[in-house]
Amino acid sequence: QVQLVESGGGLVQAGGSLRLSCTASGRAFSSYAMGWFRQAPGKEREFVAASSWSGGTTYYPDSVKGRFTISRDNAKNTVYLQMNRLTPEETAVYYCAADRSIIALRMNGGIVNWGQGTQITVSS
Repeated sequence: QVQLVESGGGLVQAGGSLRLSCTASGRAFSSYAMGWFRQAPGKEREFVAASSWSGGTTYYPDSVKGRFTISRDNAKNTVYLQMNRLTPEETAVYYCAADRSIIALRMNGGIVNWGQGTQITVSS
């Protein structure tokens, strides 16, 4: 397993941008696919982005495609989520996740490695 710590959350105005970071402990980071999820109050956790171990394959839901970009630096054990043109509806706690399978991340199935989450509030 890996331990994950997110950073970079905060308050942003609608239409603004934020970049989240997630740093992993352990030496096997480069063997994990990485993903981002979010959970708004009263809603289920929602898939936001995923990257293969190399960064060569990425997935996004239609709701964020073209605005969000996931990237990773395996030398720094860190994955990033660049978020542009944020809307108030995207106010949520954002979580980093790791899994051996990018499909498991995409399907939000059986993931056991989660960060503690970071709050993003988008004001109108």
